[in-house]
Amino acid sequence: MNKLKPILVLFLFLILAVACSKKEEKSPSYHKGEMTILTDESFKSVTEALAEGYMISYPDTKIKVLTKKEDLGFIDLLNDKARIAVMSKELSPEEIKLYEKQVDLKYLPAKFAADAVVFFVPKSSSKTSITMEEITAGLQSDDKNFVFDGTNSSNLNFVAQKLKKEPRDLKFSIIPGSINVIEELNKYPTKIGVIGLNTISRPYDKEMEKLREMIKILPVTTNGKSYYPNTDGLREMKYPFTRVLYFLTNEGNFNIANGFIRYSCTQLGQMIVEKEGLQPYNIYRREVQMR
Repeated sequence: MNKLKPILVLFLFLILAVACSKKEEKSPSYHKGEMTILTDESFKSVTEALAEGYMISYPDTKIKVLTKKEDLGFIDLLNDKARIAVMSKELSPEEIKLYEKQVDLKYLPAKFAADAVVFFVPKSSSKTSITMEEITAGLQSDDKNFVFDGTNSSNLNFVAQKLKKEPRDLKFSIIPGSINVIEELNKYPTKIGVIGLNTISRPYDKEMEKLREMIKILPVTTNGKSYYPNTDGLREMKYPFTRVLYFLTNEGNFNIANGFIRYSCTQLGQMIVEKEGLQPYNIYRREVQMR
């Protein structure tokens, strides 16, 4: 019996060692594991590019990017259906309070890029620019000449905030999906399409290039000056519909979600943002006047 005791002790030790080893393998980490990111269709391209870059840097990670309307993505984040949501609209005090209560974290948006909402017409249109007054009046008109990609979308939310209105107070038409808005707008020559810049911003992407060739982006005129959604217009926020993209997470420690956010905001991630044709937020931090 005494001879069996050392064997029994050794056996128990091995069991504990294996159990601890398995526990360590399953421990959360920024460089391994799986995660879902929710993004509005307008930010899908840059989000996927950052996710691909992160997975290349950390091969033991798997990031799934799901497209969801901005408002619905925010709700899913609160309900723990994803680790990160990509946002552009400014949250109301009530939404911030709800986030902090539900997630039990301080509201700290991780800003990573300047994007824009752009207004466009078919290439054949004679229209060459649009004024802030036209936009304001048009979104109050029963003609519904402005075509958005859907309700609850980031583009509609942002334009409404810019005009100090609620989305439900605006009058507009809908063609579901940003790419569909581009491809079908020539059927409605009097309409003006409204999409996110990132839908067509990647400079050397053949499909985006094809979409860009179908449309004419309109500079927005305000106070007698016209501004384009280009590098200068975004960097200094001269273009009136420049918007800042940011991440929100419900992860309270430094695991894969916060690892991804840090990666996106450092030089490597910001280079990816720039390759997407957007304005990096952190590389030019001193120059960008984000409001």
